[in-house]
Amino acid sequence: MKQIPVSDITPKPSREVETYDLYAKREHIYVKFYKGIFKNLRIISGAIMLIMFYGFPWIQWGDRQAILFDLPSRQFHVFSATFWPQDFMLLSVLLIILAFVLFVVTVFAGRLWCGYACPQFVWTWLFIWAERITEGDRNQRMRQDKKPITAALFSRKLAKHSIWFVLSISTSLAFVGYFTPIRELAPSFASLALGPWELWWVGFIAVATYGNAGWLREQVCIYMCPYARFQSVMFDSDTLVISYDEKRGENRGKRSRKSDHIAEGLGDCIDCNHCVNVCPTGIDIRDGLQVECVACGACVDACDDIMSRVGYAKGLIKYTTETNLAGGDTRILRPKLLSYLFIVIAMMSYFAYVIFDRQPIEVDVHRDRSQMFIEVSDDLIENVYTLKIANKGNSDERYKISTAGIHGMQLMGTDTVVVEAGKLIDFPIRIRASSSEIQQRNTSIDIRVEAVSNPDTHSIIESRFMAPIN
Repeated sequence: MKQIPVSDITPKPSREVETYDLYAKREHIYVKFYKGIFKNLRIISGAIMLIMFYGFPWIQWGDRQAILFDLPSRQFHVFSATFWPQDFMLLSVLLIILAFVLFVVTVFAGRLWCGYACPQFVWTWLFIWAERITEGDRNQRMRQDKKPITAALFSRKLAKHSIWFVLSISTSLAFVGYFTPIRELAPSFASLALGPWELWWVGFIAVATYGNAGWLREQVCIYMCPYARFQSVMFDSDTLVISYDEKRGENRGKRSRKSDHIAEGLGDCIDCNHCVNVCPTGIDIRDGLQVECVACGACVDACDDIMSRVGYAKGLIKYTTETNLAGGDTRILRPKLLSYLFIVIAMMSYFAYVIFDRQPIEVDVHRDRSQMFIEVSDDLIENVYTLKIANKGNSDERYKISTAGIHGMQLMGTDTVVVEAGKLIDFPIRIRASSSEIQQRNTSIDIRVEAVSNPDTHSIIESRFMAPIN
């Protein structure tokens, strides 16, 4: 037998290098027009949000804007209430409450926030509407984009981008209007007289709106939004999600309306792809629950419409739970949901108590650092303080100042001060006490500031009275 050299049977090393693209090229999603009950609900919820967003800056409350975050003055007006930087804890509590409310909604009903109330998708649907009325429905847009640009197509796209531009500018003006009075901002914008910071933020928000709702759309939800990433931790088998009834729908396939599809081994799904064509994130819900699903109900409406047309029962795609699909009974009240509910109720109770018990006055006291005390005479010791008094109410107020803590202690000079509504003042005071009444170098005292018109509005601040002790 002829011996074959090893080199002849050893395969030659391949010079080809396999490469993998870790980021798939985005395919533009052409959303098809449809009708349905869940679309109507989404339109209602979106309209409410848009009316609130655009309308609140124009509401007047007395002589000021009802909702105004006045950063230069460090005042945050929300209708009758005025909040200060000292009230930052309230904002923290409110954000925590909103986070846990979102957790409750997610555990109970999945991503309803995304589908019906998330600003990203409210504006995305608004931009899709502008796209449809200018360029036509899904099939027409797909055909047009494959053809060379023409004058007619250019005019359609120009109309679309013009609407997008108006929506973006109006959104940015409304947003900035929460920080700069909108009744001053709008005329300044119309006359091209915006300040540098206002111009920057109007431009930035407009570009962000135009880019996110017009171009990025589902990319924001898939790659940028953290909510889509941690939602799966909060889901369980009893969470309400959009699901495809595989037992009823499979096997998929085309069929004649007069045929017996069950005898042909087919399920109720006619494989029309309407559920895919109306999805704003471009997924096929028949592949199971996916991180891209925003629970908007578009596929439910589209599928129910097709089922009605072919004479099948609705609900092939529906809001349901894994437990229900498996034939079990969904548990509404369960430990995870009850835990979140308890936290929400407890924090809302605390927040309500703090809000209703909140005094419209804020007082802080600072001792004179230049000298610890002044010996007025052999028997009298004087300390100097500066009171920082903030009137957080909506009307000017006269405050009376009193002290306690050392027998015979006297407040020198005037004991009343007027503070305008929403203002913070520095008010110096001098306090004298007899050295015979002081037993230690550092004595605790209380300084009380109360409203003359309403003694229940007051603040008591503890400070220290310094004196020499032989």
